Amino acid sequence: MMSYQDQINSIANELEEILDLDELEARIYLSLLRVGPITASALAKDLDIDRARMYRTVDKLVSRNIVSTTLSSPKLCIAVEPQEALKLALRKKEDEVNKIKKSGETIIEKINKEITTKHGTHVPTFRVVQGRTNIYADIAQMIENASGIVYISTTLEDISRMYHSAIPEKIMVCEKRGGEVRLLVELDDPRLIPFVKRFNATETKICKLPSKGRMVVEKEKQMIMSDSTASNNMSTNSETDFSLCTNSSEMVGNIHSLCNILWETAQPLKTLDVKNYIKKPSLSHVTVKP
Repeated sequence: MMSYQDQINSIANELEEILDLDELEARIYLSLLRVGPITASALAKDLDIDRARMYRTVDKLVSRNIVSTTLSSPKLCIAVEPQEALKLALRKKEDEVNKIKKSGETIIEKINKEITTKHGTHVPTFRVVQGRTNIYADIAQMIENASGIVYISTTLEDISRMYHSAIPEKIMVCEKRGGEVRLLVELDDPRLIPFVKRFNATETKICKLPSKGRMVVEKEKQMIMSDSTASNNMSTNSETDFSLCTNSSEMVGNIHSLCNILWETAQPLKTLDVKNYIKKPSLSHVTVKP
């Protein structure tokens, strides 16, 4: 069972993704919710943070309307209610999306008018994507456009972050197109079953994964893969998350075959027997041929 501090750390991690905060900003916001109105100096002492750094961070949070200050002397810092902070985050994202749509439509018209696109033969492409937000956006797009089966093999920690992205919504879009999303995850505590179900994958199975990394693949299309250091880094700095994206038929085929093997030998979520599951051998030794 998670300790109180572990629960707070988990909440802080989710806040960083939702409100686009860094580690210190999330800590300060949660502390203000806990202690109520307090001076920046006293809060710096409570969190053992340099006062100058605290003042700079509070000013940044004030400018984003996540924290407010009083007119008294000394000034007191007050955190906005979580519901209001979420509304502000949603409004900001909506403004960004609308701006991209408007600018994108204009630039596409210019490109189509001025540039003739040359279509050549298919060449495998590789690219490295940095930043968890960018990676999740790529995964969401892959799922949205899929009409077949998409495998997601990753950890509980990664799923908890994905839940707060656009990915669960895109799963429903994928299913309407006739596709499905199959989730593979390790789980040794039946109390976490509802936590996994809320991700809303088409179907979920439990197994010992060959690594702690992230694998997302659609047959004969593309794959997105991160190693264990990147995808499971619990650091608040999501920029340390890197993924390899490719449409190479050989690499996509290998990873898809691996996910197929894992899926066939995995245990359905609804029939999970933790004692038997823990005793099952790892499949990390499996060799997959293209």
